[in-house]
Amino acid sequence: MPTWEGFLRPVLSVLADGAPRSARDVADTAADILELTPEQRLETINSGMERYRDRSSWAMSALARAGAVARPKRGTYIIAEQGQSLLAASPSGLTESRLLLIPAYRDYVPSKKQTTTATISDDFTTDPGALSPHEQISAGVNQIHQDVALELIRRLRDMKPVDFEQIVLKLLVAMNYGGSAGERARHIGGSADGGVDGVIDQDPLGLGRIYVQAKRYAADNVVGRPAIQGFVGALHGQQANQGVFITTSSFSKEAGEYARQVNAAVVLIDGKRLTDLMIQYRVGVQIEQIYTVVKVDEDYFES
Repeated sequence: MPTWEGFLRPVLSVLADGAPRSARDVADTAADILELTPEQRLETINSGMERYRDRSSWAMSALARAGAVARPKRGTYIIAEQGQSLLAASPSGLTESRLLLIPAYRDYVPSKKQTTTATISDDFTTDPGALSPHEQISAGVNQIHQDVALELIRRLRDMKPVDFEQIVLKLLVAMNYGGSAGERARHIGGSADGGVDGVIDQDPLGLGRIYVQAKRYAADNVVGRPAIQGFVGALHGQQANQGVFITTSSFSKEAGEYARQVNAAVVLIDGKRLTDLMIQYRVGVQIEQIYTVVKVDEDYFES
């Protein structure tokens, strides 16, 4: 059975004609190209999913990260110009090392300088045998969450501004701001919003308020210090001293330094942290699979 990398070129070959295809159709046709045996097609992973479908799915996700394929609608894939170029340049096969040359793909692959979890994931792609079983599970979950985060940020950037603002408020409610049912979270938005998109009352009387600014930006549209200064000015106009500025892009170094220096408590949340919080608090995502890990109950045998 080929690794998921072994499915990269077959997946592109299936989509080469430019026609949109379902993920199931891509996986089955890729299996035909790879000449998988009936026995190989029956192999399953712990969740019950066929192994070749799982590996094909990972290949499609990796290609989507690289901008080689697009998802015009749920569960459907179509080749992009980047994919046609990769296909033409790799007649003998395609590996992740080639995808790593594409900036869009590199942006979603953790470096060894990042967190322990990210480093585990990075090591896992090269030598899974070097990790303990628990580390392998952690690495696998981390890789899945990276893929989900990529899809989340893409969808958030495609939203209308008003819809994005509403999702931001729903996230803050899920984080236990604004009451258990979000009854104290209000959307403002519009041309006369006074520089804020939402407000959250932390208590029934509204004595403690958090103002929210949400900006749906492309990755290269970095939020600079002037935008944060404008937000702080809006807070002063509301006689408030607490605010959250959320964007789907990132903040400049100057913006971060300014936010830390002002008297008001201003929290900056960039695109990466936003998707991490959405996954953590289950906003816009759902649990797909739960794995149970067991160990021997020592008390059972000692009693």
